[in-house]
Amino acid sequence: MINERTKKIKLHEIRKLFEMADENTINLGQGQPDFQPPRDVINEVYRSMLDGNNIYGSHFGLTELREEIARSQSQYKPGLTKDNILITVGATQALRITLEGTVDIGDEVLYPEPGFVLFNPHIRLARAKPVPYPVVQENRFIPRIEDLEERRTDKTKALIVNSPANPTGGVIPERTVRDISDWAREHEILIISDEVYDKFVYDGKHVSFLGDYDNVVAINSFSKSFAMTGWRVGFMVTLPDWIQALGNLHSYNVACPPNPIQYGVLYALREKADFVTKMVSTFEERRDIIVERFNEIEGFDCLTPEGAFYVFPSFDFDITSYELALKFLKEGVLSTPGSAFGPSGEGLMRFSYANSTDKIQEGMDIVEGVVNNLVR
Repeated sequence: MINERTKKIKLHEIRKLFEMADENTINLGQGQPDFQPPRDVINEVYRSMLDGNNIYGSHFGLTELREEIARSQSQYKPGLTKDNILITVGATQALRITLEGTVDIGDEVLYPEPGFVLFNPHIRLARAKPVPYPVVQENRFIPRIEDLEERRTDKTKALIVNSPANPTGGVIPERTVRDISDWAREHEILIISDEVYDKFVYDGKHVSFLGDYDNVVAINSFSKSFAMTGWRVGFMVTLPDWIQALGNLHSYNVACPPNPIQYGVLYALREKADFVTKMVSTFEERRDIIVERFNEIEGFDCLTPEGAFYVFPSFDFDITSYELALKFLKEGVLSTPGSAFGPSGEGLMRFSYANSTDKIQEGMDIVEGVVNNLVR
């Protein structure tokens, strides 16, 4: 018998639209790079399998990989060691066990809206209360302290932040990161920081919430940075005592992260920084193209995103975002309605530029044609 908590978890609109698309649809809705991992990284996974690494590994993850991640993340918080790192089955599982392991029934968790589709259901599955805070186009989708404070109560246990952000492409600047950290410290609120798109910053640099405030769990993944979405390897960075406790929960959840895959990830971290640099440069070129195209279409207003690989334009047509997405899909372009990211996403649309320049231009021609018909 399915319990009521599970019955309330509905399939999000992104997945519904994906299932309506066919092989001829131009995909501007996908949340994954249109690249493949480097061939020698794939070969390293194969080599590790041939070497016998097809068995259970440590539930904390491969020691060498944890050490390599600690070295990399020490640019944000000096002195990190493997004991600060837990390897997870993607960032999704890291978020899930973080919430399960830190909040209790009746606690409130602040999360951004429009925001990533997993935040709200993961909070509810942890039996806490989701409390959305706004990230608005007028403020470049950056959180404001006054909005956080307005929603804070004596039950507020945690705050989820996401930078660079899905779906907005917003990047939280250094001053705001410091202000939010100070606010959280003052009220003893846990910060859960989703930093999956940290390598996809085009203007300036990524600023992590890891720093001098200890009550932070930073969540990350290799899915985007090395185009490994199907490999399902992520990680969290936090205090060693918390890693021990969340690691125990993690072990009962998945036993251990996939063992041979971790060797490929380790090789990529050590040898393939140039792959990430080139991929991000390609995405920046595509970003500029799609932003220009949207701002040439009457009725759309599109900010230039500073990170991730999405644009999140607003529109002023007399139609819902889901209805508009269906019109685009009918003509052969997959996009994502803003309403998929919470009620305040209505009136906006998410388009991914994780597709070739030619496909982006072809897709935008279709979008422009659909809009012209709407306006007429």
